[in-house]
Formats: sequence, C-alpha cells, structure tokens
Amino acid sequence: MAGETNTRQIPEALTEEQAERMLATMNEVIRAGEEMRKLRAEMITLFAGFGWTQDKIAQLTDMSQPAVSKQVAKHKKDSPQLPMGLSLDQHDTPWLEGRLWGLAEEISETFYDTARCSRYVNAVARGKKRFTPQNVDELRRLVEADLMLHQAELPGSYRDAYDEISRGLDIPAKAATTASASVRRTLAHRIQRDRLRGETTAS
Repeated sequence: MAGETNTRQIPEALTEEQAERMLATMNEVIRAGEEMRKLRAEMITLFAGFGWTQDKIAQLTDMSQPAVSKQVAKHKKDSPQLPMGLSLDQHDTPWLEGRLWGLAEEISETFYDTARCSRYVNAVARGKKRFTPQNVDELRRLVEADLMLHQAELPGSYRDAYDEISRGLDIPAKAATTASASVRRTLAHRIQRDRLRGETTAS
C-alpha cells in the first residue's frame, strides 16, 4: 500500500559467498576450455604419429594447416611419442577410466531418464567432474547399479566390459607410453563406445 514503508533492503555490495557462487561456474568453464585445448594439441601430435597428413588433421580439427604444423612441431619437441596400441586389453588406470567413461555414456544414452550414471556423465562432459579416485569409485557404483537395473535389456557385453574394467582398476598397471593420462583416457573412451555399439548392432 502507498502509506506503508518499503522495508526491502537493497544490498550495497555482494557477499563473498555470492561472488564465489557466481565465479565457480565461470572458473569451471574456463578450466575445461584450457584442458580441452591442451588435449586437442596432444591428440594432433598423436594423429601425426599414426601417419596422418597435416592437411587431413587440419580438416578434422577445423584448424589451418600452418596451425597444425606448429602444434606438431611444438609437442614433438616437448614430448616425443612412443607407439601406442589401440587394443582395449590395456590395464593402466587412465585407459581403464576411459573405458568406464565410455561404458557409462552408452548406458546413459540408452536409458537417459532412468540411468543413475546420467548426471555424472553430464558433469564430465561439462568439465565439472574430474577423474579422481573418489569420483571413479562413484562412477563404478553408478554403472554397476545401472547394469543391475537394466540387466534384461542390455547385451552381456556391457557386464563383461564392466567386470574387466573393475578388475583392472582394483590392480592397475603402468602404461609404457609417454602419452598423457587425458589422451589415453580419451582414446579408450572412444574405442570402448565403438566396440559396444558394434557388438550391439551385431546382436
């Protein structure tokens, strides 16, 4: 009413907690962007090591050929790559984490509304989840719960993949490669998804 005193108070400044909440998401996006640029640079060097031409890499990465050439030269100088196998049967932690991530994504996309791992997978995609031992343990629990929940609807290859990944994570080995953990995780993620899709299609 017009005769009532307006008791709403307008804050003169943001609190530290308010500023922290606003900046948290921005910092996550920035960090994820920086990590993705670094990962792309490492993948470019890896593709060059596989014998792909710089023109082909430039086309796939939507970069100029001189930019690709610069990345290849820089990373070859900084960390020369050893040959890397692409078999799923590798047992170092980053490779197994990548396989687990790929398996979780396949489950999430198939049963998005009911998959318990969907929120986790989305958080990884946005850079809000990192592959710490605690987070990996959480993802393992979620994937195992989804495998039990959707047992009748999933091919047996999903459970077989999880069992193999889980055993490997319990007793991880070291990788004989100079590739970073992010590169190995990304490769294993992609190869695992393609393998599951191929087996699903074949069945």
